[in-house]
Amino acid sequence: MKTTDMKIMQHIRQNARMNLTAISRKTGIPVSTIFDRLQAHEGSFITKFTALVDFAKLGFPVRANVFLKVDPQSRDGIRNHLLVHQSVNNLYRINNGYDFAAECVFTSIKEVEEFVEALEMQFKVLDKHVFHIIDDIAREKVLTV
Repeated sequence: MKTTDMKIMQHIRQNARMNLTAISRKTGIPVSTIFDRLQAHEGSFITKFTALVDFAKLGFPVRANVFLKVDPQSRDGIRNHLLVHQSVNNLYRINNGYDFAAECVFTSIKEVEEFVEALEMQFKVLDKHVFHIIDDIAREKVLTV
């Protein structure tokens, strides 16, 4: 990645809503160049512009990372189930003895337990670990100014 692209990405990662004129002022890169670079990289290493949300303020104060090891015959089914489940914010395929890591949001700890119990009843879950997220220490900080 060129130095110009890196400077642009640092400002976009800090605040994706920052207008191109402000980025230009802070970096010394012409607005037209910033526009062209963003257009060129959209769909390649820029996959999506999004917002970080405080889920607790939206009524979801409980967050948990759920790690699952499932029977190979259940992988596709549980993957598809997790992809459409309303509590799953992020879903990852992982290694080292586990198949999936699901970052989830819930309204209560009871809801977490019900979510995991339903998975175990519907799919052949061989092992699981649930980690409740207590506090954010750092989020989305790589390549920020």
